[in-house]
Amino acid sequence: MNLLELQRRMFEDVRRPLTSDFAMQQKTEDGRSISELAESYVKPNDRLTSFERLEIYNRQYWFRTIAAVSEDFPALAAVLGSKRFDSLVLAYLKENSSTSFTLRNLGARLPRWLEDHPEFAPTRHALVLDVARLEWAYVEAFDKFATAPLTLEDFANLGDDSKLFLQPHLQLLDLRYPVDELVLAVHKEAPPSDIASNAVSERKQKSRSGLPRMRRSAIHLAVHRFDNSVYYRRINREAFLLLSALQQQHTLAEAMELAFAGSQLSPEAQAQKIQDCFAHAAELGWFCRQHVDLTGLQK
Repeated sequence: MNLLELQRRMFEDVRRPLTSDFAMQQKTEDGRSISELAESYVKPNDRLTSFERLEIYNRQYWFRTIAAVSEDFPALAAVLGSKRFDSLVLAYLKENSSTSFTLRNLGARLPRWLEDHPEFAPTRHALVLDVARLEWAYVEAFDKFATAPLTLEDFANLGDDSKLFLQPHLQLLDLRYPVDELVLAVHKEAPPSDIASNAVSERKQKSRSGLPRMRRSAIHLAVHRFDNSVYYRRINREAFLLLSALQQQHTLAEAMELAFAGSQLSPEAQAQKIQDCFAHAAELGWFCRQHVDLTGLQK
């Protein structure tokens, strides 16, 4: 076995998925004994067999990747409990192994993956999905870049056929539960400037310890970054639809039509909602010029 073959053998064995009880598998996919494979290139010592020494590296690899995902989803872990959460992450990583040089991206597909795996929380699947979506939105809002917001002169030149671009860090979520409250409860040990939500101002009392009880109540959230802190801002349905349409690159006229399709509001009430939405979004710097990513391609 030359050096390249040894590296490939080690790479394959270290990344081999663990069993359900977090141990190294006994056989390969084609039925070969992993103990025999380990003996072919791992020297035993007076305390550990070749298999046991290899298992240490195998488990370390998976425990590190599980920990990396866990760091991004603490509220999901709190809802599920540590044992069930660890099993969920292990199952997820078996199907979505690391493909990037950075551990940051490991959890990117978890919210979508959870949609097809209700078995981890059959009676609370919708709640678990909302928590996962919000926690990944936090990661995206914290990491994605910001660009210069539009000026008053920029707004003066807009017309019905104009398109507005939103800050890359802005995440828009349509949720079935008020999970911003739950995530804030889990993050209560973090400094106040790290994460904030206007849900706090909407609730007059919030004194109970532990996780707040979640009752189904649809909310719309804008998750955004300001001065290196991430904020959760509740917005009304029309503002969510309007901003989502703009984010999907509809023109101003199209976005306003989509936001109020089937609405029973009077024209005056619709105009007021549009004015309020644009005023708040502009004040927070959500509108920006067309931007490019790090490869130079327009986004």
